[in-house]
Amino acid sequence: MERRQFLRGTGAAIGGSLVAGCVGGGSESGTVTVDYAYYNPVSLVLREKGWLGEAFADTGTDVEWVLSLGSNQANEYAQSGEADVSSTAGIAALMARTNGVPITTPYVYSEPEWTALVTFEETGIESVADLEGKRVAATRGTDPYFFLLQALGDAGLSEDDVEVVNLQHPEGQSALVRGDVDAWAGLDPHMAELELEHDGAELFFREPRYNTYGFLNFLDGFLADRTEDATRVLEAYERGREWAIENPEETAGILADASEMSAPVAERVFTQRNDLSRPIPGEPHRELLSDLSPILEREGLVTDDADPAGNVDELIDTEFASEVV
Repeated sequence: MERRQFLRGTGAAIGGSLVAGCVGGGSESGTVTVDYAYYNPVSLVLREKGWLGEAFADTGTDVEWVLSLGSNQANEYAQSGEADVSSTAGIAALMARTNGVPITTPYVYSEPEWTALVTFEETGIESVADLEGKRVAATRGTDPYFFLLQALGDAGLSEDDVEVVNLQHPEGQSALVRGDVDAWAGLDPHMAELELEHDGAELFFREPRYNTYGFLNFLDGFLADRTEDATRVLEAYERGREWAIENPEETAGILADASEMSAPVAERVFTQRNDLSRPIPGEPHRELLSDLSPILEREGLVTDDADPAGNVDELIDTEFASEVV
């Protein structure tokens, strides 16, 4: 499948895009379509090992993989029904659900610190306050974008005080290296690559609690109509999660090969910035998303009559995966 066109434009445009064309079902019954993403190491393990295919080997169901380069693209797959299962950050999943994309989150694939604000020493940027009037690369609708908004708020600024250059994550990294932007709301593994392999690159603002987990989202129609298939996906994810925890070096190697990053970069991403120990969503996830939901309204990322806080419970399912984990 060719890469879909990335979400572009302002928050209002994103909100409108996620309303249009929403579907309630999954892909055809003879196929299960699941995304893989460089920011979701367990997905890379499953794809490398072929374990998802094994989970469906006795059913005649084919497994199709699609690449998500960011939460915005994963939400596009869910919106159009092109993926039954997709990987996003928590706040991006809430934005999509609030805008009518029929997804539910029964599983957390990671608790990462995968985003920070990045610059080069020569820019003179030392704090978030220094971003006023600067060009900042970010992918709207993804965790780094929401991270940037929270950081700006802490500094008494808003998106209106900076020029956000909307670029997909790898493009944002390249723009910073070229000097086309002054800072970048980064995402691993691209952020770790910049940190380790480019002199002068600095993560000048880090705040782990502003990272909103890695959510594994299922189309509502897939969960309701193909419950056994959804369970097979979760069983495969559990197999991959447990293996990744037990084999961190090999997992880092799979990440390096898939993303074409160096071994040190992949090792930093997986061993230092990913926690796979708590896969069942629960109250901490609800509380975090409820606290962040006003951002979606303030920035025009949801429709005018939407209720992001009210959609938190609709999004998070704490029961479905409990028999698997």
